[in-house]
Amino acid sequence: MAKTRAQRKAERRAREAEEQKRSDGYETPVEAQRETQTGVSGDVAEVEAVEMGIAAGAPESQLETPDAPKPRSARKAEARAQKEAEKRKRAEQKRRESEQLSKKQKQAKAERQRAGFIGFLISCWQELKKVQWPDRETLIQATAVTILFVAVAAAYLGALDAAFSWLIKQIL
Repeated sequence: MAKTRAQRKAERRAREAEEQKRSDGYETPVEAQRETQTGVSGDVAEVEAVEMGIAAGAPESQLETPDAPKPRSARKAEARAQKEAEKRKRAEQKRRESEQLSKKQKQAKAERQRAGFIGFLISCWQELKKVQWPDRETLIQATAVTILFVAVAAAYLGALDAAFSWLIKQIL
């Protein structure tokens, strides 16, 4: 069976890739892997690097790695600072909440001072400003759904009424 152009092209690319690997200087993948392997673990290499740095005269504080464990006193100081920051955050939140509460109380007191009919009209007007009025399309759709539901409910109840009235006439 004859091979398609795409099959021949894929085979040619595979051959070129193999030739490229061979031309990199490695005859087998094992040889390439052997050259990348390290003889010591990362921890040992880190300790050796620190020792070489100390031997070169660098202070030990400069040779610490970012993931090195911190001394106990530093950890305690960090924990203490974190707790204090959380305390300040909670106190600030409590202060804001109390300010909001006092503001709401002042508004309520001002609204209570308006008495009678005028106060009622003002509060009604404020509430009407908060209403999100529907657009024409939504209004028509909601009206149609309401009328349809009322018609279905009326037909259902009418049918039940007729059935029960017929049943009562038959019994009497």
